[in-house]
Amino acid sequence: MITVVVFDLDDTLYDEIAYCRSGFAAVSEFLANMHDSPPCECIFAALWEQFSAGNHTRTFNAALDELAIGCDDKLVLELVKVYRNHAPEITLPEVSRGILVELSTEYTLGLLTDGFLPAQRLKVQALGIEDYFQSIVYTEELGRECWKPSPVGFEKIMQDLNAIPENIVYIADNENKDFIAPNRLGFSTVQLIRPARIHTSSSKESDAAAQHITHRISQLPTIILQL
Repeated sequence: MITVVVFDLDDTLYDEIAYCRSGFAAVSEFLANMHDSPPCECIFAALWEQFSAGNHTRTFNAALDELAIGCDDKLVLELVKVYRNHAPEITLPEVSRGILVELSTEYTLGLLTDGFLPAQRLKVQALGIEDYFQSIVYTEELGRECWKPSPVGFEKIMQDLNAIPENIVYIADNENKDFIAPNRLGFSTVQLIRPARIHTSSSKESDAAAQHITHRISQLPTIILQL
């Protein structure tokens, strides 16, 4: 019987692309205040064009080259810092909030998320979701090597909530990393596929796929009840 529901954060409780837009807006404003820079709107358009085209690793470099803004490693690192430390303009969808409220009356809730600090903390604060969870595990705090698919974060949340794997379900989005460890540990796993999700590739790992799939967060109470 499921007694504990653990959520991933990005592209599970909200659309991560909204955070990306917010981060690029912050970077655009920062660059626009530099001497002889293009207007903020032009910078954002260049960044967003690169990102939307699938350039998720050298977005800043390519956009700055396009805009003829002198680019070196120092500036790129500064932009990464602006992106990760900005106060994000993101909101929790009402359907997600409703599900958290509903599930919190029947189950113990936890949150387990990868990502750089303080970015993940700032996301949680902006979404206003801290009070729904009895444990929040930021795997970055445990060490970069503890990011998923490492089992360390999942073992930590079991310890925090005094729960055994058979009583836990993990709900996340990314088949490449999210479900390997909880599947191996004996959790139930559910993949939530949001229409605007960023990570769409599948994995060849034999135990990477979630045991259940849904395209609507509103279906979670029914799915969990049947586990």
